[in-house]
Amino acid sequence: MSVQAAGEQIGDDKALYQIGKPPFDQTLIKQRIRRSEEDRMSRHIKTAALAAQQDEADAKIRSTVEAIITDVAKRGDAAVRELSERFDKWSPASFRLSENEIRSLVAKVPRQTIADIEFAQAQIRNFAEIQRASLKDVEVETLPGVVLGHRHIPVSRVGCYVPGGRYPMVASAHMSIVTARVAGVGHITACTPPNQGGPHPETIAAMHLGGADEIHILGGVQAVAAMALGTDSFQPVDMLVGPGNAYVAEAKRQLYGRVGIDLFAGPTEILVIADDTADAEMCATDLLGQAEHGPTSPAILLTTSERLAHATIAEIERQLGVLPTADVAGLAWRDYGEVILCADDSEMAEEADHIAAEHVEVLTREPRLWLDRLNNYGALFLGPETNVAYGDKVIGTNHTLPTKGATRYTGGLWVGKFLKTCTYQEIRTAEASAMIGEYCSRLCAIERFWGHKEQADLRVRRHGRKNAAE
Repeated sequence: MSVQAAGEQIGDDKALYQIGKPPFDQTLIKQRIRRSEEDRMSRHIKTAALAAQQDEADAKIRSTVEAIITDVAKRGDAAVRELSERFDKWSPASFRLSENEIRSLVAKVPRQTIADIEFAQAQIRNFAEIQRASLKDVEVETLPGVVLGHRHIPVSRVGCYVPGGRYPMVASAHMSIVTARVAGVGHITACTPPNQGGPHPETIAAMHLGGADEIHILGGVQAVAAMALGTDSFQPVDMLVGPGNAYVAEAKRQLYGRVGIDLFAGPTEILVIADDTADAEMCATDLLGQAEHGPTSPAILLTTSERLAHATIAEIERQLGVLPTADVAGLAWRDYGEVILCADDSEMAEEADHIAAEHVEVLTREPRLWLDRLNNYGALFLGPETNVAYGDKVIGTNHTLPTKGATRYTGGLWVGKFLKTCTYQEIRTAEASAMIGEYCSRLCAIERFWGHKEQADLRVRRHGRKNAAE
């Protein structure tokens, strides 16, 4: 697969131009002209070739998922079994693993792997506990006799989906189950699809060690629908969490409202910010490391070095010749890979916040400075000593993160997602009730909410005063 690079500078040195992989062998060039900080103009010479096709694919996914959810809602376990047979060729006597089956599967996992899983879960648990400790219940007397407060209350029942189609996503068990357990969730139901014809022992070990109360070998839309809606075999949960393919993500979107969810997730993304101190091998390795997730995973390099831009493209080509997952990573790079050349660090920061990527990796002279420069990211990786794989698997931060620009308004899964921050109020004196009542009565009269007004007036009368607003 050849590489075609394109980049023609337009105007002054504020020009921003893209050197990229050609989707469907057509050169994608994005040129942005920055005339001044006050007067910016951008134009796309060519938009992404796959955008319209993706919209059409999304529509088909929505329709398919809606039909599956409706079927599970109507027919329960019978529909779940038929769907599992159709999509996964999987129909055991029971989708739920017994305690003996769990013990048997865990026993198959090598000791070193168990130790590695335990180490990763210890890091995730430790950071989640630190986050939980930062969330304090509040109670304060705001006026004499008036007490307000809030409590952080764990969700009662959570369904954790651990994907395992193309790859057995062992780490996803840590991120959802361990974090939910630290939050104090009362009951955790976990589902994972069969892998190569049966349960994946390492994934089951991670789910069990993480603290799942029940484990089902069941995947896809049928799994999340069963957990959310309930069947004879599934008690319905209050919240669904965990990543998945496009169908699972759409199912969570459609079920949101009937249950809570962690976030809306699309294909994983990586943005690498690099200056002339970075090397092409590291940039290429880290871009392809995320591109291998799937053929629609965006991988973007922002750089102020044209030399690095071209060198990274060449290095990616070289690595695709030896990478075992090149069949997937190569498609993602061809169709969704970008290299954007910026004039300076300020322009890179502006462009990075505009992209609002899930994972942002900083390979520059002073990586720590970017902690204050950037606002829109799911997780930030500062310096060449760390990387996205550390975050995905072991370091302790959660890897379930927002995509498709959602980092503009939300962060990722964390212990706080499993907690409901609920307020309460108490009035401890008659005088305080009458005083608040007078204000409330007059405010209700402005809005002509006469039933609301009467609630206030009743308290005012009971405490020996006339109605506040007559």
